[in-house]
Amino acid sequence: MRVSNLLLPTLREVPAEAEVISHQLLLRAGFMRKAAAGVYTLLPLAWRVIRKIEQIIREEMDRQGAQEIMMPIIQPAELWQESGRWDIYGPELFRLKDRHGRDFCLGPTHEEIITSLVKGEVNSYKQLPLLLYQIQNKYRDERRPRFGLMRGREFIMKDLYSFDRDQAGLDVNYNKMYEAYTNVFRRCGLQFRPVVADSGAIGGSDTHEFMVLAESGEATVLYCADEKCGYAANQERAETVSATSRTNNAPDELQMVVTPGCRTINEVTEFLNVPSEKLIKTVIYSTDKENVAAIVRGDREINEVKLYNVLDCVRLDLADEQTVHSVTGAPVGYAGPVDLSGVRLVADIEVIGLVNAVCGANEKDKHLVNVNPQRDFKPDLITDIRLVKAGEPCPHCGAELQEARGIEVGQVFKLGTKYSKALGGTFLDENGKATPFVMGCYGIGVTRTMAAAVEQNYDDRGIIWPVQIAPYHVIVVPVSNKDQNLMQVAESIYNALNNSGVETVIDDRPERAGVKFNDADLVGYPVRVTVGSKRLANGEVELYLRRDGETVPVPLEDVVGAVKERLRMMDERCF
Repeated sequence: MRVSNLLLPTLREVPAEAEVISHQLLLRAGFMRKAAAGVYTLLPLAWRVIRKIEQIIREEMDRQGAQEIMMPIIQPAELWQESGRWDIYGPELFRLKDRHGRDFCLGPTHEEIITSLVKGEVNSYKQLPLLLYQIQNKYRDERRPRFGLMRGREFIMKDLYSFDRDQAGLDVNYNKMYEAYTNVFRRCGLQFRPVVADSGAIGGSDTHEFMVLAESGEATVLYCADEKCGYAANQERAETVSATSRTNNAPDELQMVVTPGCRTINEVTEFLNVPSEKLIKTVIYSTDKENVAAIVRGDREINEVKLYNVLDCVRLDLADEQTVHSVTGAPVGYAGPVDLSGVRLVADIEVIGLVNAVCGANEKDKHLVNVNPQRDFKPDLITDIRLVKAGEPCPHCGAELQEARGIEVGQVFKLGTKYSKALGGTFLDENGKATPFVMGCYGIGVTRTMAAAVEQNYDDRGIIWPVQIAPYHVIVVPVSNKDQNLMQVAESIYNALNNSGVETVIDDRPERAGVKFNDADLVGYPVRVTVGSKRLANGEVELYLRRDGETVPVPLEDVVGAVKERLRMMDERCF
């Protein structure tokens, strides 16, 4: 490919709308252009990267015995209503009607469609296990699409579904996909970590996310400092150590104290001169079923994902000021669990061990001291609802937890029989008994993987593509188009590299050398072959390695071999 013929509209300035590095660089380097909020056109270089990621995915899925299919993007509402997700999925679901008034949605995921398909085509245990996958556009009406391809309304995803006769079969396929995903992201040249995760709207039991480690990641990953332990979890799912915080102090008499203007934890601790771990924080939430008071220690934060899961609700929102006042009789900042009626009390495990604690009195400017949970209030539910942070002990081995930022690029789920039961998906077992399929679901964000690769591989000059997914491996740059000898040598190198199987472009534009070098760095070609008069006078050209910044003189007759050897070394770094 000649750069003069390539649709590559590079930009010198950072677009104002772009917040994260991948968004900035993919726009500046001419990989994509915005069509609407959260919707992008992928230009030629981006599409080459996407196709390479897809090919790696296909090879690893096929290696595990999966079969590729293509399902419809437009899905009938009846299937979603049958599974119960038409209402649960909420406003993120793109909904539409056909000319006859029938309801449809644009597929954000395909559990309903695939279950309906297999239900109609598979009727015997002899046809199981079955692994089916597709690579397709998905649609989610994000409230605030942002970060370019990281959180868009339209994106490319690989989703695979496994169908088994029992839990043991599901475990086998889950492990197969875990291994396949590990291979996919390693082959893409990414640094990543599988972590225990929350299943969210997909549902099911066990699930792991595959996180590409990057400072710009939206998710917090907690992992054990002891590498032998191997524990790692999304902060949403990180477990707490089960011990409660008890002291040897004897319970004192419950008292009410005046705390004028003290609404926050910091204000109360300063006014009463008590540590925040002696406070009881009470936060009022509204769900689709009821109002809930969530209770944690004052120095802790509520993990709303954990709370949502234990409440088994469809909607969980912080209560507004009016609701808080109607529930507690006081303004926001004075809620407490003592004598709080008409609301469900959900207490974190740590709270029950507190002695002589402090909490809101459900009256303005007043708090209670010497609160003893086992004496003064009775929670409806005691469970783990707090957010775990770095520095706390690992729940598996006790070593210190450390923290990193991560970008979710894939997730594997054990769905069990959630969808097969809801949609009547059964097969006949050895005894002729109708039995629901035991299912798994496995997704990879393809466009997100491309963006995550940029977030992990860049410098102040531009993108540094891992060689496995780079749009082209090599760019040949003649420093002057006016020198016919330079151009002839550059053309011969360009042709020789392509003929030897190396994906190569030549920058044949009538631009200054500096412009060509800047564009090559911005795009992120792994290797640049520079053809200049000084080197050429000695029968040499210059290899520039984008990642290392290394410059290597190479004799003309050795260019193809030297380039292929450098590319091989880059490829081996990932294995």
